Formats: sequence, C-alpha cells, structure tokens
Amino acid sequence: MTLDRPMYRVKRRLLGKPLTTERVSEEKLGNRTALGVLASDCISSSAYGSEEMLRVLVPVVGAAAFTMVMPVTGAILLVLLLLTLCYSDVVTIYTRAGGSYVVARENFGPDVAQVAAVALLVDYIVTVAVQVSAGTNALISLAHLVGNGWTGLDHLQLPVSVMVIVLLAYGNLRGVREAGRMFALPAYLFMAAIGLVLLVAAVRGLTGELPHADLEAPGVVPLGTPGDGWLYGASLFIVLRSFANGGSSLTGLEAISNGISAFREPQGRNARRTLVAMSCVLAVLVLGVSTLAHYTHAVPYTDGTPTVIAQEARLAFGNGTAGTIGLVFVQLATALVLYTGANTPFTGFPFLASFVAEDRFLPRLLTRRGHRLAFSNGIIALTALSLALLLVTGASVDKLVALYAIGVFTAFTMAGSGLTAYHLRRREPLRRVKITVNTLAAIISAAVVLIFAITKFTEGAWLVVVVFPLGVWALIRINREYRHEAAALQRLPEGADRPRARRHQVFVLVETLDLATLKALRYAHELRSDRVQAVHFAIDEAHARRLSAVWESTSATSVELELVACPDRRLRHAMRELALRTTQDGETSLTVLVPRRMYTNALGKLLHRGTGETMARALGQLPHVAVTILPFDASRALQMLESGHMPELD
Repeated sequence: MTLDRPMYRVKRRLLGKPLTTERVSEEKLGNRTALGVLASDCISSSAYGSEEMLRVLVPVVGAAAFTMVMPVTGAILLVLLLLTLCYSDVVTIYTRAGGSYVVARENFGPDVAQVAAVALLVDYIVTVAVQVSAGTNALISLAHLVGNGWTGLDHLQLPVSVMVIVLLAYGNLRGVREAGRMFALPAYLFMAAIGLVLLVAAVRGLTGELPHADLEAPGVVPLGTPGDGWLYGASLFIVLRSFANGGSSLTGLEAISNGISAFREPQGRNARRTLVAMSCVLAVLVLGVSTLAHYTHAVPYTDGTPTVIAQEARLAFGNGTAGTIGLVFVQLATALVLYTGANTPFTGFPFLASFVAEDRFLPRLLTRRGHRLAFSNGIIALTALSLALLLVTGASVDKLVALYAIGVFTAFTMAGSGLTAYHLRRREPLRRVKITVNTLAAIISAAVVLIFAITKFTEGAWLVVVVFPLGVWALIRINREYRHEAAALQRLPEGADRPRARRHQVFVLVETLDLATLKALRYAHELRSDRVQAVHFAIDEAHARRLSAVWESTSATSVELELVACPDRRLRHAMRELALRTTQDGETSLTVLVPRRMYTNALGKLLHRGTGETMARALGQLPHVAVTILPFDASRALQMLESGHMPELD
C-alpha cells in the first residue's frame, strides 16, 4: 500500500516522476539549446529597445528623432561590445553560477557583493514582468493592425500576462531539460522573423517601394518641433535619457554568466561561445530595427500598441494576404520570444539565489533541489514576486521599464569593477587591454544607472532606489543571524550533548482515553525514564470526573492519571507552572508527550481541535523541558476498527 500523501501524488502527476540527484549532470544544456533558453531575454529586448529610444526623442525633436536614433544606437552597440568582452572574461574566470555576484564577492568581499546580488534579483523579477507584458503588447498590436484598429484584447492584457507567468513557472518546475525543449524554439523563430522583415524591407527600399508610417495617426506619441543648434535642438540630457532607455536592449546579457552551471563541460568555453553568438545576433537585430525605423518613421504609440516592430513588419510586408501572413508570423514569433525571454530569469534567479544562500545571505531552503532537480523554492519565489509586480503596474511596459535597467546595469558595473580589480593584481598577457575594457564597461554602466535613477525617478525608479539599500541590509542581516548561530555552537563546552539531570520524568498529556493516548503511553515507557505520569488539566470538572472513572476501570494502561486543577482555564499557564515545579530542583529533566490526532476528513478536523503546537510553544523555552508531539492517524485507525482489525500503536 502506498504511503504517498495526496498532495505528493498530485505533484507527481503534474510534474512527472521525481528525478534522482545522480541525474543532475544529465540536466545540462547544449550550446544551441542554451542560446534559445538563456539568450531569449537578451535577444527579445530588441523588440522594444529602439522603441524606447524613440519614445524619448520623438516628443522633443519630432521627425528628426529618426535620424538621431542611429547615433544613439551606435553608442548602444559600442556598450554591447564592451560588455561582451567583459562578460567573456567573467565566464572564463568564474565558472560557477553567480555572474557579477561571484565577481564582486571574490574581489570586494561578501558584504559588497550583496549589492550585485540585490541588483540581479531585482532585475530578474522585473524582467519577468516586462517581457511578459511586452509579449502581450505584441498580440494586441497584431489584433490592432490585422483588425483595422480593433483593440478588443486590451482588457485581457493583465489576465493573459498572469497566465503566461504561471505557465512559465510550471514548465521550469518540470526541470531544466523540459524547459529547454519548450523555450528554445521561439528564439530561433524570432531571429528568422526579424531577418525576414529586414530582408523584405531592404529589397523594397532598393526598389523605392518601402512606405513611411503615418506620423499624424491617432494615438501616436505627440511630435515635437525640432529647433536650431546642437542635434536638432535636443539637449544632452535628452540624448542621454534616450541612450539610457536604449540600454534596455542590453538587459539579459548577464544571463549566461548567471546560469553557467546549466552548461555542459567545459562550461567556460561553451558559455563564452554562446555569449558571443548571442551578442552578434543582438547587435544585428538592434541595428536592423533602428535602421528600419529610420527609413520607415515607425513611431511609438502612447498606449504602447501597435509597437514599432509591428509597424515595421506591416510596412515591409504590405497589406495584402501575403503581407498579413508575414505580419502574423512576425508578431506571434515576437510574442513567443518575449514570453520565453521571461523564462531566462526562471533559470538564472534560482541558480543565483542558491549561490547566495550557500554563502548564508539568503535562507538555506533556496539551495534545495526539488521534485525534478530544479530549485523549486527559487522558482516559486520568483513567480510570486513577479506576479505581485505585474498586478501593481497593471502589466504596463512603460511603468516597468522605469524599474528595468537600473538593476542590470548595476550588475554590469559590479562585474566591470570586479574584473578591473582582478586584473590589477595580476601580471598576464593583454593586462592593460583587459583593465581598460572592464574599466570602461564599469564607468559607462554606472553612468546609465545614474541617468536612469535621475530621469526616471518620479516614474517609478524611486522604488528601486529605495529597495536597493533595504535589500542589501536584509541580506546582510540574514548572514549575521547565521553567523551568530555558528558562533554560539563554537562557544559550547566539550561534551555539551551529555545529560546534566540526574532524574528524567515523562508526562503524557491526556485529553481523553483513546488510541492516540495509548500510543503516547507506550512510547513513554520506551524512553526508559524514572517516572511516567499521565496528566489531565481539569478545565471541565464533569469531563475530568468521567475520564478519571474510565481510567480507573480500564486495564489498558498501568500508568496513574493525575488531575491538575485549572479553574481559570489557562491551560498553557497551568502546564508551565507544573513543568517549573517538576524541574525546580535543577536535577530533574522533563519530557512532555503531546498526542496529536490527525484527520483526513474536514469534519474530523473541525470536531477535534489540535493544541499540540500551542503547548509546544508554551514549554519550548523552559530549561530542562522537552516537548514531543506524537502524530496519530485517527481516521485510519477508525477505518481499521470498523473493518474488524486492530490498529497498530507502534
């Protein structure tokens, strides 16, 4: 007969059979699968990175924004090059999960590393919400363009986004390999879709048939009026803000370093190859989307739909049947890659949380692998936090982007700074080049963080600015608690496990005489104590008298029943007083056994209220007193009695 609990059977049915720990090495990703799984977040950022640049520029300089977006994109690609070189260093030197966290820890110490830990954890949470919201926007954009302005899906944005996050969590709870199979394909579909858009647009552009978007369409971001002077009248502040917004195209670049443990051996080499491939793909996509926006004047809309990339697909493919099929393909691929881009944190967050927990800065339960060898507790925590953020922001990409880049660029800053310190301490080939690259990566990343914190402060960035120091404080506080526990163990004298009391008494708390009480009494005798005593607190005097009469008349037990008066009905107080009196000589230790009747049916739980945990809390802090709760399956015992069998008391 199976002993599995109903909840375990449900989990087994939903997630599949459990995997043994020995199969961890099999749950690794090949390079192609890793590119689809870990790079989805980074690659899919190209779907909204150029749009975020235009969203800042268009209201200031109008149509001139489509010219200015190109140098801003060039600056973004330069940063991409620096960060790719920086993170190639990271995955080569540090081949455990953790990325910028482990870089900061090894070079600046564990306390400073918590800045990187908080940055990455916050970034992962926001990434899930942003990617899923942007994916839903892609579907709404498809309905808008195909349906000639129909926006009937608007009210479904939040529920659809919530459903997708739940689905992502389920896929990852099934294990790494299942997540890889499920989430790798959309990344390749998206590359093919955008590649097709760029190819068709290039052909139509060379023949002079590529149309322009309508800059006066209802709902577009209001066009500014370009003035005279530097960069069409745009201030340095606006250009920097556009650059910072465009930095959202680079989010997800760190995912490979954070999830390096998921790669097959040799992990460093495989991770570096995948990182370079991902960066090349991202560079082509970002440059292609910005270039196409430059030529077509695809302009952001106030409510976010239709998106710039959706407009570009419509302009490239045209309005005919073939064009509509192409648009549907692009938008579905975009939605899928954005949704699966939200899967990257489900790989990186649990690995990072486990790594931080191993350093005792997060609860240790985050280090445990679950039913299918995934870090289930980390996945569940990420799901809950991202859903909360989604509900608070209403799945609005605009509100979420303000929270987005600060975390990841803080992590970039820590990685670049840590590697600079690493190479300064060593004499090696290309030392000066590596120091220069990593220093520039750190300085530029820090500048982006500062720009975002200032320009987006009133739009929601204040939340991240507040959360950062609180998060760092919380992690250090957890670590301090763990260190205090370890220090207390070191201060214990030799032989601290040996008993000090000369006498040992056992009290069995009795509510009524039944099988649960008899099991507790049998266990009390097995403890080989000096004295076993059954104790009943007489809250109801009539019940106490009946219990005493039944106790004296039965031959089932040889233990005497002591009735303790409890006229004020303060059960816990009375038990504490009895325990203190029993152990007041300092030479007597007391074990209190509390039978706990367990019922599988709701009626049994309702009719029999358990007080075991309450009693344990009341006595747990007393010296020389130990409390043991003895569970007894009352429902099963009753079933055996009804069928004519005697239930086991062992």
